[in-house]
Amino acid sequence: MVLRKLKQEAEVALRHLEILDLVERNQPIGIFKLAEMIKLPKHKVRYSLRVLEQSGIIEPTQHGAMVREDVGEVFVKLKEEIRNIKDIVERIEKKIDELCSRL
Repeated sequence: MVLRKLKQEAEVALRHLEILDLVERNQPIGIFKLAEMIKLPKHKVRYSLRVLEQSGIIEPTQHGAMVREDVGEVFVKLKEEIRNIKDIVERIEKKIDELCSRL
């Protein structure tokens, strides 16, 4: 399917944000507790935490992951990125509609 990879990437991004939500509400929190709460394998939780850390959203502590205090700037950039993605998805939908109308 042409859009399969896009769908998979969107699902992974959503998982990252769901884990971030749990971290924010339960911080500090470790991988084992997160995996239990979200019902995912520890390796997927670990990957999401790594992505969130590399993005400057969370930081590891000896007690578990915590949301960084200066995360506001990162969220401004994330909101801009999602607006750009929405624009692209709308253009994809329009293109599919055009193709369907001609076929």
